Amino acid sequence: MSDITIQNFEADLIQASLLQPVLLDIWAPWCGPCRALGPLLEKIEVAYAGRFKLAKLNSDDQPEIAAQLSQAFGVRSIPFCVMFKDGQPVDGFVGALPEAQICEFLDRHVPSAEVLEAQDQTEQAEALEAEGDTDSALARLQQALATDPANDQARYDCVKLLIETGQVAQARAAWQPVAAKALVDGRIAALGLWLDACEKAPSARSAQALAEAIAANRRDFEARYELAQTWWAAGHFTEAMDALLEIVMRDKTWSEQLARKTYVAILELMSKPAPKTGPGAEPAKGALEVVGRAAVVAGDPVIDQYRRKLSMALN
Repeated sequence: MSDITIQNFEADLIQASLLQPVLLDIWAPWCGPCRALGPLLEKIEVAYAGRFKLAKLNSDDQPEIAAQLSQAFGVRSIPFCVMFKDGQPVDGFVGALPEAQICEFLDRHVPSAEVLEAQDQTEQAEALEAEGDTDSALARLQQALATDPANDQARYDCVKLLIETGQVAQARAAWQPVAAKALVDGRIAALGLWLDACEKAPSARSAQALAEAIAANRRDFEARYELAQTWWAAGHFTEAMDALLEIVMRDKTWSEQLARKTYVAILELMSKPAPKTGPGAEPAKGALEVVGRAAVVAGDPVIDQYRRKLSMALN
């Protein structure tokens, strides 16, 4: 539990809620219901074992923050509790509710114990992979999916690692449950295209045969795409994008823009996701901000270069 002030508002509330949900209890010393609710919330926080963090704000000491949140939710009384997730206030309740109702409110917003366990296993897998222990990393990711099949991050990491270690059939099986999401999730779509390339690579023509076909007909886009898939399956991402770029420059709409879509998929797989920013980030200066700032990832020069190449080819 932490006491929120104007000084730590950004770090201990906004930024902290990027890592886990934070329930802010707005109270005052003179408020009888507040004094009844406070200990109950502390008891529930312990019972939920890390599924959310409790924070308190004395409205007498911090009227600016209390007034802004009260105005945002149209509330004029205390105790008033606000749930923060992903850097923003998302819901709240007023009054000293019974424990059962508070738990019902929390369960709409905080992850289950199974979800937290899967998240922890995914983080362990990332650390193991960074150390080069891919077998243990895969085991952790598979445990995470068994615990929480809806953990898309674990599934993405698992499929990607299976592909990278040559276990294409297993990767396809792990990807299949989220295949429908490829229409709306660029990372899932990218994995699907990578799987296609890996599955077709064993029966692809040799590099020499493909080079001869392209030399004979510069607009043999099937040969160029087959060459790109071969490069991609072999882990040569930039060479694959070079081959795809030749198609885009000659015919942007070929095969329903398949070359462009595949090029973008490779960039997606090469890009690292933006990290969530936790407590300790530089606090905002000036006026109070209820909405947190997005984390910024430093650009990769190779990725930036190939993004520029695609942009130029499309213009």
